[in-house]
Amino acid sequence: MTPNRTALVTGASSGIGRATALLLAEQGARLVLLARSATTLEQAAADCRAAGATDVVVEACDVNDRAGLGDVVRRSVERFGSLDLVVHAATVMAYGDVEDLRAEVFEQVVDTAIHGTANVARPVLAQFRRQGRGDLVVVSSLLASITAPTMGAYATAKWGQLGLVRTLQQETRDVPAIHVSAVSPGGVNTPIYYQAATVLGNTGHPPPPVYSPRRVGQAILAVVENPRRLKQSGIANPLIIAGYRLVPPVFDALVGPLLKVFGMSRDSVPASDGNVFAPVPENEATTGPWRDI
Repeated sequence: MTPNRTALVTGASSGIGRATALLLAEQGARLVLLARSATTLEQAAADCRAAGATDVVVEACDVNDRAGLGDVVRRSVERFGSLDLVVHAATVMAYGDVEDLRAEVFEQVVDTAIHGTANVARPVLAQFRRQGRGDLVVVSSLLASITAPTMGAYATAKWGQLGLVRTLQQETRDVPAIHVSAVSPGGVNTPIYYQAATVLGNTGHPPPPVYSPRRVGQAILAVVENPRRLKQSGIANPLIIAGYRLVPPVFDALVGPLLKVFGMSRDSVPASDGNVFAPVPENEATTGPWRDI
């Protein structure tokens, strides 16, 4: 990415968003960091300045706030003159069967992914059209291509989000220099697993192979340099997706037991809404506690 370009990163206080912001900072980008937690955003901003960012602005805003997002884009353009790249990484997650999750939790997970992405895309793409160019990269998930028991809210959210991304790709074909892409990671070493809502009595952890958030951030920047519609970031993703599509009875029989063994913690925790409705700043960080590659 060319130095001094302006990048807006949502979900920048934690995980993949924060790791991507740091990578952009190392390239000398001008950054607008957006998330719900102002305290953690300030910490992320300090890290980005130390890493080499030309300028950093912090915007405490929820992606479900349509008007607020429009104001963020307007202020960003007023300050920097343009908006070259938007990385949309904000998301929330919940564990539990669909019939067991509170309806409000299920709906908030889905709203954050689908309506949140639309809320980001509207003012961003309008600005890109005014400029005649721009890159929007949406952080999707392996669960946008498969389903798994107890992950119904997140899978619904991510399938819908990817459908929206594909539609945006079609609707921006009239401006060749506008690129809309999705990057779909598998297991990633981020706090999302223990920040998720749960009714299971335990929390999740990333299923192997576990990638570092920095590695996913590198995949995001690779898509910016060489635009493509969808990039899988996970060596096992194509095999898992093939199993889901080609042998669904076998996949359905195995996915639940395998998720319990490789994707769930054995530590007991009370039922919780996690960070679905409000941020939990003390649990936000670039990486989680797991070993990654």
